[in-house]
Amino acid sequence: MAQSESNRALPKALAFDVFGTVVDWRTSIAREVAPVLLRIGRSDVDCHDFADRWRARYLPALLASNKSESGFVKLDSLHRTMLDALLLELGVEENTLDDAARTDLVHAWHRLDPWPDSVAGLTRLKQRFPIVTLSNGNISLMINMARRAGLPWDAILGAEIAQAYKPARQAYLATAAALDIAPEELCLVAAHHGDLAAARSAGLMTAFIPRPLEYGGAPAPDLSYKQEWEFHADSLTGLADQLGC
Repeated sequence: MAQSESNRALPKALAFDVFGTVVDWRTSIAREVAPVLLRIGRSDVDCHDFADRWRARYLPALLASNKSESGFVKLDSLHRTMLDALLLELGVEENTLDDAARTDLVHAWHRLDPWPDSVAGLTRLKQRFPIVTLSNGNISLMINMARRAGLPWDAILGAEIAQAYKPARQAYLATAAALDIAPEELCLVAAHHGDLAAARSAGLMTAFIPRPLEYGGAPAPDLSYKQEWEFHADSLTGLADQLGC
């Protein structure tokens, strides 16, 4: 059910968190990691645990980047730094997994699979609204993912355009500005309460799409940010129903 009154004003555009909301990063990364672990003789490492531990470094890396005085660094570069640190933690030496193999693993984030409802839901929503990314993923990553998965974005916006990572306020405001609309005319669609809370504080409308399998069925780490969002649907096709698409 929607969390808004039936006569609530609709947004002029929809912006989407992508990792976890539109695509299933955990299953996809585990699939990509599994043959690599087997090849280097590390069957003792669970591929889903590897994906979880890689992702766990994500938010700290983004926050550190936002505070850095050395300038914006693309997510591909941050993913490589996180990967190298995780492999070192696991005792995987550079001569065991060379630079080319590590680069290919970083590019696994370009090859994430969509949730079953994502393409159909986005296609329907696009009939009525401009749909754009509001992701921390860099532009080349988002384009490669979209072409592989059939995600029908109107534009790739977000962190690289803003030169700031979510949850920084600038990431949300720059996306609205790129669309020539006011923040309150843009709706962020996300599976993460923390992301939605930051978007709301920047003036955006919000729509929550739960993805209970994002963390393999484990509780989401940001439940403390939960609020009553403007819209709440169980899928992107459900959101399309609510928004008359």
